[in-house]
Amino acid sequence: MQDRLEAYDFKHAHASPDEVWNEFHEQNRLASLVRTTFPRSSRHPLVALVTCMDARLDTNEIAGDTRRYYYVLRMAGSALDEKDEDMLELAVNNGVEVVVFTTHTDCAAEKMAKNAEQRKQYPYLAKAVDERQARFEEFMKRPGIESKINEHKLLVKWVDLDTSNERAIVHH
Repeated sequence: MQDRLEAYDFKHAHASPDEVWNEFHEQNRLASLVRTTFPRSSRHPLVALVTCMDARLDTNEIAGDTRRYYYVLRMAGSALDEKDEDMLELAVNNGVEVVVFTTHTDCAAEKMAKNAEQRKQYPYLAKAVDERQARFEEFMKRPGIESKINEHKLLVKWVDLDTSNERAIVHH
């Protein structure tokens, strides 16, 4: 969120939930004015980017302007579930030609999954992180996905992002 009262960052300590909501609503109003003046393209994106919900990962910095050209799926630990796999396959069937899965350094979900006490507190998230690699492989083996890969109509990559500079290191 952008706070016109602060020079660089939205300060959480002094804002009430109502003030945060009002700022959110104002930012949405301003953004909608931009969209009224500069409408979005009706074309489907060619890239789907699966990334963690960590706010330090700015998809516009990672991949350029993602507003019109990318489907962006953000979830804790970049951990897919069944509906996310379905959504990605639907996106591929609607024209996506590249799917990029990401993980990143200093991930809170990964840290939690390595901590026995926190695993008890967040069992579903721990399970999702534990199953992340298997979910990726499951997605790759879906018949529609596998055939598009074999026909060279789809490229799927897994990259590790360095949170400090957002540089991508290809994993798969």
